[in-house]
Amino acid sequence: MRPMQTRVSDHHELRSAELALPSLKADHFLSMCDSTGLLQHAVHSVPDRTHGYCVDDNARALLLACALGGTGSPRLPDGLTARFAAFIQHAWNPETRQFRNFMSYDRRWLEDKGSEDSHGRTLWALGTCARNDTDESRRHWATALFATALPAVEHFSSPRAWAFTLLGLDASSPNVGCDPIADRMRRLLADRLLAMIIGPKHHTWPKHWHWFEDVLAYDNARLPQALIQTGLTLEQPTYIQAGMRSLRWLKVLQTAPSGCFRPVGSKSFGRHFQRPTAFDQQPVEAAATISACLAAVRADSDATWITEATSAFAWFLGSNDLNVSLIDPQTGSCLDGLHPDRANANMGAESVLSYLLGLAELRSFQCDAVLDRPKPGTQTAPEAESHAAPERMSLGGNSPCHSPDF
Repeated sequence: MRPMQTRVSDHHELRSAELALPSLKADHFLSMCDSTGLLQHAVHSVPDRTHGYCVDDNARALLLACALGGTGSPRLPDGLTARFAAFIQHAWNPETRQFRNFMSYDRRWLEDKGSEDSHGRTLWALGTCARNDTDESRRHWATALFATALPAVEHFSSPRAWAFTLLGLDASSPNVGCDPIADRMRRLLADRLLAMIIGPKHHTWPKHWHWFEDVLAYDNARLPQALIQTGLTLEQPTYIQAGMRSLRWLKVLQTAPSGCFRPVGSKSFGRHFQRPTAFDQQPVEAAATISACLAAVRADSDATWITEATSAFAWFLGSNDLNVSLIDPQTGSCLDGLHPDRANANMGAESVLSYLLGLAELRSFQCDAVLDRPKPGTQTAPEAESHAAPERMSLGGNSPCHSPDF
């Protein structure tokens, strides 16, 4: 038995997961893609070629392609998924043994290697592709490149790079003992995160501060998520407990007095031991929180984590400090965040991917929960899955597991 793990389908509160979710529309996302890959930024809804591309966003795009490739879900065009993979392949620099990140619109790399975080995020995408891509050849490609790029992380100092890599390891190597190199790296990185949250330095920190770092930054919830998921895979309660404690602490900080989700404002970044400011609020924080809360559901019998995940998603829909919806349900676009007095009118790649990844993850969670509950006189979920074929998506699609308008 894995420690603290429960089946979501055991909860009578499962009804709270069965909320009406928007249709998953990819029109705006597709408009941000060209023959090279995914452009970084947009001016309003118009793709902005000035800033070119980055491996960060193309890695997120590959994550989305894999998330939409499962049984019963729509799929991105296969040629587009191949384009994201090709961008990542081209980003690999065999001389530095790291991925480049930024590319200009005329396809010139602007650096020899990118940040540690972009390297870790790319490993996360590769690990997910290695297991979940619908194309067998691409799975082999991702497995090989993941193994080639993994060793560099041992020398990284960024906790987010460690966390992203752990998520990639969890996706690519879910069976402990099959890959000694992956097992060693998994424990090494998880131990590093664990030391950050329970290490000796915390005796000198303010008692109210239960976090990995003495500051808050971006993608915060990915840190506890990585510990929780790794703890479940390794059946290691220490990792789970540390991840859950830090996520509970973050949850309190990310709840506004009104009760709505309030992500850590970017103006808070770098302020030592300070409570976060409210703005600017960015979609990437909501997506990370959704993922972390759903990981917590799998580790903790408290089904209120489902409510926390849906609260973070509701931020996109207008349950936020400004009562402003960030998304256009007809195109699947997402605004770049919230300023104190207004929404950011631009619709860049990171924002639309954060929204679509959060939506896809909630829809998958909802679908899995429904399939977990056999109905009298019907075939079991595995039998039903064996007959289901994924639907290819151009501007939207329909999933049999979800609301009729999808």
